[in-house]
Amino acid sequence: MISYAPFFQTLLDRNVTVYYLVFKQGMSSNTFQRMREGEPITTATIDTLCSILRCTVSDIIEYQEDH
Repeated sequence: MISYAPFFQTLLDRNVTVYYLVFKQGMSSNTFQRMREGEPITTATIDTLCSILRCTVSDIIEYQEDH
């Protein structure tokens, strides 16, 4: 299962808000709703987030085995 926990931690670490990403960077609020619910997002979205946050993919997502 893909987890977005690293993304939310990256936001905290960099003092960036979802508000900033939506209203200043033009990201869709639906993207963050999907992430909160653990639903898939596109690799293009991951690429955009990495570019905005100047981070790596591992700062956005991680794989966790289902138990």
